[in-house]
Amino acid sequence: MIVFVINQHGEPLMPCSPRTARKLLQTRKAKIISRQPFAIQLLYGSAGYKQPLTFGIDVGAKHVGMAIVSETRVLAQGEITLRDDVSELLTVRRTLRRGRRNRKTRYRRSKFTYHTKHVYSTKKKKWIKTKRAFTSPRPEGWLPPSIQSRIANTMGWIDTFVSLLPHPHLSIEVGKFDVQKMMNPAIQGADYQQGPAWGYYDVRYFVFARDQYTCQVCKKKNGKILHTHHILYRSHGGSDRADNLITVCTECHTHANHQPGGVLWQWMQRKKRVPRYKATAFMNVQRHRIFAKYPDAHITYGSITTPHRKALGLPKTHANDAIAITGITTITRQPDDAFLIRQFRKKKRSLHEATARKGRTTKNRTAKRNKKNTKQAGGFFLNDMVRVFGKVGFITGFTGSAAYIKDIYDAYITLPDKGYKQVSLRELQLVRHNNNWQFIPCLRFT
Repeated sequence: MIVFVINQHGEPLMPCSPRTARKLLQTRKAKIISRQPFAIQLLYGSAGYKQPLTFGIDVGAKHVGMAIVSETRVLAQGEITLRDDVSELLTVRRTLRRGRRNRKTRYRRSKFTYHTKHVYSTKKKKWIKTKRAFTSPRPEGWLPPSIQSRIANTMGWIDTFVSLLPHPHLSIEVGKFDVQKMMNPAIQGADYQQGPAWGYYDVRYFVFARDQYTCQVCKKKNGKILHTHHILYRSHGGSDRADNLITVCTECHTHANHQPGGVLWQWMQRKKRVPRYKATAFMNVQRHRIFAKYPDAHITYGSITTPHRKALGLPKTHANDAIAITGITTITRQPDDAFLIRQFRKKKRSLHEATARKGRTTKNRTAKRNKKNTKQAGGFFLNDMVRVFGKVGFITGFTGSAAYIKDIYDAYITLPDKGYKQVSLRELQLVRHNNNWQFIPCLRFT
């Protein structure tokens, strides 16, 4: 892994090797200014010789590949894992808040703007004042939090690396998808305005007509009452769209058949999951944001990157895609290591929960957090990088005098030949304190 260098005036210079950086730090000719990524600042004047650099970014819905290339050499490469739990957490918060409104709790100011209006009541024979609630206006360019989180994190890391490189040339791969054409390749013209349920009373009748009024479990037209059944339950992320509904008769649509081992349950296990197009919609939104944020960047697409990556002889990974995006034609040197970056959620902001916490004997009148939600113990903090049993991991939680340790791949680090996951704090060796990001070098992706 290279070390980024800043001169004494705060301007980025060419990155150096870890050996060179170590010598500069030992002789007090430089100081550390960043650890994620690792960067130093020179304490003496430098000529500042610079070479042309290309920074390749393979943006995606869940993973972002990055590579820094100088002529025919790959200086650094890595991947960033984005959060995918924002929408689920907001749903849980919304559920808890709605349940809280039915209980006696502290006052929360309304998020709505009320407009008063005088209307004449025919029953009361007089003018009365009414209130109508309007949601607070959203600012221009507003995005849902789940999308905004990914875009902000992607652009934040791009800006971080760009600030540490001397005038790099940006090369970004974006995605452009036609979701309706992915569902119906023959769509054209006015069909874009007329969906698959066009001409039907509602989605329910469209599903019946599509399935020819035949139960999809017993395959019979028995004249029984038909129902629409969700292939992927709404509690598991399914929708009420027609592609997630099937026709089932009354005899098959029973409680027993929904249970594990039932006819409907067995049929559901064999059925393929409904294709989802959330990632494609996100990529379309992100593409426009990248155009606006980086107007001077070179924009490319996957149809160009894939043949170029294969010509370089690189396997399919996000980091290797980023190398191909830079446009490099020959690779004379490629590092054996790479970096992995992923975000860690350190805080749980829900003080009041829908059900009583396990072990609590009194009501939560003082709004104290659960002991398992503590931020520190024994001098260690959440998300601290530690070394234990010859491995490097991150603290994900505390239980008294023990902690849970996970590696960068989200796997638990446990005692050898033990079934429990807790590791005593006495076994931990602190490497460094972290913010809510996990940044670690690892072997190159293959």
